[in-house]
Amino acid sequence: MTAIIDNGPSIACPQIFNLTAYVLGRADEVQDKNALSILSTKGVENWTFSALQSAVLGTAAGLLESGVTPGQKIMLRLGNTVDFPIIFLATIAVGIHPIPLSAQLTCNELKKLCEVVEPDAVVIDPTLAFPEENNLKQMPLDVLQMMRTLPAAPYNMGDKDSLAYLVFTSGTSGLPKAVMHAHRAVWARKMMIRDWYDLHETDRLLHAGAFNWTYTLGTGLLDPWSVGATALIPSSDTKIEELPKLLAEHQATIFAAAPGVYRRMLRVSPFPSLPNLRHGLSAGEKLSETLRDEWRYTTGGEIYEAFGMSECSTFISSSVNAPAQSEMLGRPQRGRRVAILSTELNARPVAFGETGMIAVDRNDPGFMLGYLGEDGQNNFRGEWFLTGDLGQIHSDGSVRYMGRNDDVMTAGGYRVSPIEVENQLITHPEIQTVAVKDISIKTETRVIAAFYTSEKDIQEAELKTFARQRLARYKQPRLYFRVDALPVGPNGKLLRRDLSFTKE
Repeated sequence: MTAIIDNGPSIACPQIFNLTAYVLGRADEVQDKNALSILSTKGVENWTFSALQSAVLGTAAGLLESGVTPGQKIMLRLGNTVDFPIIFLATIAVGIHPIPLSAQLTCNELKKLCEVVEPDAVVIDPTLAFPEENNLKQMPLDVLQMMRTLPAAPYNMGDKDSLAYLVFTSGTSGLPKAVMHAHRAVWARKMMIRDWYDLHETDRLLHAGAFNWTYTLGTGLLDPWSVGATALIPSSDTKIEELPKLLAEHQATIFAAAPGVYRRMLRVSPFPSLPNLRHGLSAGEKLSETLRDEWRYTTGGEIYEAFGMSECSTFISSSVNAPAQSEMLGRPQRGRRVAILSTELNARPVAFGETGMIAVDRNDPGFMLGYLGEDGQNNFRGEWFLTGDLGQIHSDGSVRYMGRNDDVMTAGGYRVSPIEVENQLITHPEIQTVAVKDISIKTETRVIAAFYTSEKDIQEAELKTFARQRLARYKQPRLYFRVDALPVGPNGKLLRRDLSFTKE
């Protein structure tokens, strides 16, 4: 039998639909309940559902009054504050398409992104830089903050398949791709709520990520609000080592983070008791069994893992109702259709237990509309979309992760193209050739390393400063190795997997 799991029909989305209207659909019913608590060691900033809804729809009205029109694209150059979800939801409410950006991006990277999406305007946090020579309409953050008290704008209800927002993902070519998502994408997350989070109205979900990370945006904010639950987000100055205390003090029932955050939290001693925590959630990179076991030993609770991508969010997961077997990711969520395809050009389904590429049905309700300006056909094989990740499906439906099929790296939960990093490093005047890859420096810890050739050694501090000026922090190499030559094959193609870890 071929390795295809058809896990039943998806939950049908209404044809006339608006993402923001759905996310805030419980606001009138639970209006005085806290929708969001921003946590810090200095205190708590609370937002009720009523206040959140008013701020979102008031901002939406102000955007229209300012001259931004439905169908236009607006970049969100915002920091780790409540402004991000308010403006994100406000734009979508009235048919404007937001493009969230990481606050870590440099001006050099922002120029490239502007070339890809050609936005009509940008909302700018004054503490963050933006290319001065760009001729975009700039909307200062303080102006949008004053819009929150305006009379509410009506929702722009439209087709569920119409464009709602765009997010960037790294491609193997080194050029970022703009993923276009429909309004229905948030409805499809019901399958995640059911088969990963086990999320209920009574939950208090604490997410360790920044507001402007899509993992935080979806799992930490939009999904809890859609069921009337409370989102807990640590303030931007919170240290990872402070998270166990915040979990205990604020009675979090669910915790979400990338594996690296769990790893650092477990260094805290003594670790506080967490009697309210039902379970943890992990995504962004593979969770090791060692880390899962250590969390279980320390807290007495479980971590449930999920696998996905920017193009479809998560679609394979474990949960309290379906725990993963040892070394397994979990199972395709109910309503998903997943296969393992051969890595050959024809990409046919393999047999159960054989290794191949994880693929998801292109008709999945959470799947993207496409890449802006690209047909993306290299990623499709008939009815399937290739993820670029290798795995196995066993006859019981469980999925084992086997690593990446391409050279895309994972750093801190972000996907990073090595070519994008190399294109910046090669502009250093003394570097002749360069290649990067993620390497293991100790158990469960992987970092980006750069291998370069040059006439003489270059001080590592100089290279790190050079990278810092051109690349977001999560894209910057942690290690640099000068080598005699980069490994190449008979046709001159770089053999990235043969890069030596030993400094010459």
